[in-house]
Amino acid sequence: MRILSGVLAGLLFAGAASILLAADEDVFTIARLKYRGGGDWYSNPTSLPNLLAAVRERLGIPTAKGDVAVDLLDDDLFRYPFLYMTGHGRVSFSSAEAARLRTYLGAGGFLWADDNYGMDEYFRREIRKVLPEQELVELPFSHGIYHSTHSFPAGLPKVHEHDGGPPHGYGMFLDGRLVVFYSFNTDIGDGMEDAEVHHDPPEKREQALRMGINVVTYALTH
Repeated sequence: MRILSGVLAGLLFAGAASILLAADEDVFTIARLKYRGGGDWYSNPTSLPNLLAAVRERLGIPTAKGDVAVDLLDDDLFRYPFLYMTGHGRVSFSSAEAARLRTYLGAGGFLWADDNYGMDEYFRREIRKVLPEQELVELPFSHGIYHSTHSFPAGLPKVHEHDGGPPHGYGMFLDGRLVVFYSFNTDIGDGMEDAEVHHDPPEKREQALRMGINVVTYALTH
């Protein structure tokens, strides 16, 4: 994916269609994955609008004011090259949904999965249905996603303690391209929410937003 003249370019979906721009054709929009299984896919409702605002104000990229919810089988899925998912619990992909996500990723799409504490077991199980020949591998701190706009020399910032210990950033690759980024044991989405939601200190919220900007920048330029 490439940013062209400050606006997200469309992507060729080999042999079939295109991953197009967001619904109004002129702005970058993040699609929030509406998944089955019972997990709260809708959690952290202020996080993506805040991230989009930061991308717009700091990078000069035209963005929508808010995210849109999409199902993997929605006709509109391929209009959004950046897909985000979060939650605290169960995730379930049907065989048709897993195949659709695989096609989406192979067509140039990008998935950021951000564990909101409790999604890990289910996400790992379900993503194996999507890319059974690939493994989730921990990304080295030198990886470009940690340095695309802001530098995070020690990897992901720690936002919330959860089970303690350091945060982890994992990736899955197709043909050498990072197509899935999984942030675990940090909760970037919580950090990007409005200040009054979790009462995180300003420095933690800023680190979360900067990391979110990094993920967006990396996805749109690789």
